[in-house]
Amino acid sequence: MKIDVQASIKNQIKTSIFVKQAILDDRKIIDQIEALAKLCLLSLRSGGKIIFAGNGGSFADAQHLSAEFTSRFLFDRAPLASLALGTNNSAMSAIGNDYGYDQVFARELDGVAGSNDVFIPISTSGNSPNILAATMMAKELGITTTALTGVSGGKLRLMCESICIPSDNTARIQECHIMVGHILCGLVETQYFVNPTK
Repeated sequence: MKIDVQASIKNQIKTSIFVKQAILDDRKIIDQIEALAKLCLLSLRSGGKIIFAGNGGSFADAQHLSAEFTSRFLFDRAPLASLALGTNNSAMSAIGNDYGYDQVFARELDGVAGSNDVFIPISTSGNSPNILAATMMAKELGITTTALTGVSGGKLRLMCESICIPSDNTARIQECHIMVGHILCGLVETQYFVNPTK
């Protein structure tokens, strides 16, 4: 069976556009992104930090978005406090070995989080056990949490505010998580440095 490669490429691009258009038309998601930007801005102005966590591709997304805050995004400026859980391999393996893989993010979060922080767990399914455990820890610590997840939100949706991308396709969800993260960083960066009174 011959595959029309160009048709496949175009179809995937169309599907990606379709999901983004659904987000554009969803007032709730737009409001959620704005609200999260305000929470992050308040956190940073109060001496807090933005903490990300995820597995696999979402782990890469967590590092990517954290780097946008600590380095720069739209323009040169001072770093903004942010970190991605699980980037210390020794800590990850030690916690996994001693307490179980489900606790790798929760235990680190317990050790590094402050009361003014914002926690952003990322899970396409919303059901990753270590993300759920970290979200429960954030709740116990009283840390503001907003998750990035897929259309169902999974169990995560029942635990915290969740920005649910309207798709059940992992690739499309991850593409939109990065889009949301870039919008978030751009809003925070601009309001923190360019419009500091907003």
